[in-house]
Amino acid sequence: MAETLGSLCDKLTVLKLKEWHTSDPARLEDLGLQSGRIREEIDQFLAGALSGRIPLERLQAPAHKVVAGEGMGVDPVQGNIGSLVDRLARVNCALWHEQEKVYQFEKVPAGEKDEVVKRLARLNLERNECIDGIDREFARAVRGGSLEVP
Repeated sequence: MAETLGSLCDKLTVLKLKEWHTSDPARLEDLGLQSGRIREEIDQFLAGALSGRIPLERLQAPAHKVVAGEGMGVDPVQGNIGSLVDRLARVNCALWHEQEKVYQFEKVPAGEKDEVVKRLARLNLERNECIDGIDREFARAVRGGSLEVP
């Protein structure tokens, strides 16, 4: 998948989670360098999109996830870019903690395993919806010439 604003924001929020959850100085230094590179990529992407160097069709790369089954939907993902990035960060935090359970899946009570898997699926769907929403709102703003602010 080509990089989009949403995918870059996703990468940055995950790097920030990794920074938050480590105390290893060498790892923190490496994560700081990675975060710096992603911030530079975001700035370059924004400049390229706003100047027209990045074509409009490259501003979005929808996931087009198809999810079967009842209860797998997520609340509508809408709002301005800031609120969508905020929601993406919250979803990635929730995903982080749910994924921790999977790393020690043998400790999850048998009656809760299905629910853990369903929560992971819903959170991943919501994560993709947030990324797509950021991309959609940014493309709309570039086409329309202005960003919506609260």
